[in-house]
Order: sequence, then structure tokens, then C-alpha cells
Amino acid sequence: MTEQWADAKVKFHSHRRKYMRRYGKRILRSIDRYFARQSLVPNDPVLDATLFPWATDLERNWQAIRVELEAILQHREQLPFFQDISPDQYGISPDDKWRIFGFYGFGYRSEYTCRLCPQTARVLDRVPGIENAFFSILAPGKMIPSHRGVTKGLIRCHLGLRVPPESKRCFMDVGDVRCRWQEGRVLIFDDTYPHAVSNATDQERVVLLFDFRRPLSVRGSLVRRVMFSVLRRTAYVQEALRNEARWEQRHRDVRT
Repeated sequence: MTEQWADAKVKFHSHRRKYMRRYGKRILRSIDRYFARQSLVPNDPVLDATLFPWATDLERNWQAIRVELEAILQHREQLPFFQDISPDQYGISPDDKWRIFGFYGFGYRSEYTCRLCPQTARVLDRVPGIENAFFSILAPGKMIPSHRGVTKGLIRCHLGLRVPPESKRCFMDVGDVRCRWQEGRVLIFDDTYPHAVSNATDQERVVLLFDFRRPLSVRGSLVRRVMFSVLRRTAYVQEALRNEARWEQRHRDVRT
């Protein structure tokens, strides 16, 4: 009876996940159109960093952040692959060329990783409305196919930390805009536009990637608050949070 119950539970979660993928995206895209109308900043693929006063603080502290990154990369083999934390990423990254080190996930702050990188944590804490944040580490030769983010209620930022000098072979296309990272500079964009990444070099590309809440009207902010409350209860979020907690525990065990 226990095995039958376990099998039934697995099937239930599998069907629920398929249902959410099929219908959830349609609902989210409909809400995105509403957020676009309520946005207090442009809906362009790439946004001007001067719209966000905290961007200069981020760039001013980039070298301190890179020092902490270098310490983490000394043990890069202990870092999880992105799909190990968020299984939904298998569709765009089924290989072993994308590792991450997380600080925030869906609004939840990791006290453990923030203690390991206190300077990085302090800078991130000063970003209004931060939701997700991690070091995004792409191995040489990594390609990420075109994909879209979950919601226009968030805006994405990359802070360049390790950028291969061959800029023509290391880039990101966002909508119809080709973007190239620079060390110590931010790149702010709307990830609900189709975007793809190419690191066709023989060096790692590392950025501090984070999502923050899009400035919206009062009505738009209320709708987003309700939507995010629902989203945080989904298997998509809860599974990722559990996987992150398991990885952190294993990391603690290795370090002690």
C-alpha cells in the first residue's frame, strides 16, 4: 500500500507539473502584457543603467565582489549545476557547463552563502526588490539556446566579473539586441524577450546575475504581489528551494 501511495504521489506531481507548463505560461504571458502597461520604466529589451541609482554602487564594488568569487571558484567542482537546483533548466542546460552559487531565490535570502561572501551580500542587500541572485559560471564552449524568463514583473541584471577578451565570441542576444559583457559594468535587460548566450571561447564567463522587481504602478504592484505569492507555492519554486537547502547542507559538511 505504501508503494502504491508513493507511485500515485509521483504521478500526481508529474501531471500537475505538465498542467502548469501547459497553461501556466499562457496565464503568465497574459499578466506580462498587463505589467507592460503598468511599468514605470521602458519595456525595451535592454534598459539604460542610469534608470537605476543602485547600479553605480554595484559597479563601484565589483572588484570586492570578484575577490569573493575567486575564493568560491577555488572549489568550483563543489558548485552545483544550474539544473541540479532548478530541474526546469534541463531544457536549456542539460550538460555540465553551467554552475551557480546562489544568494537569493524567489525572495528568500541564503544566510549561509551570504556569510561566505559578505561584501557581495551587502551590495545585493542594497538593491531594492531583489528576488533572485547568484554567480552564473559558464564554462568554455557553453551555449544556451533561446529562452524566455518567467515574468515581466522582474528585470534582470548582469554584473561582469570574468569576461573573456574575445568579445565577438562571447555575447548574449536579447530580442534583436546583441549584448557583450564588460568586467565591472552592469547589463540590465528584460529577460521575457527571447535571449540566447554564447561563450565560444576557451575561458570561463562569470557574472553576478540577479533579478529585481520592476518598478510598477500601485495597481501593477498589487497584482504582482498576489502573483508572486501564488508562484512561491508552486512545485517550480519549492523544489528549487529544497534542492538549494540540500546542496548547502552538503557544502557545510564538506567544509567542516
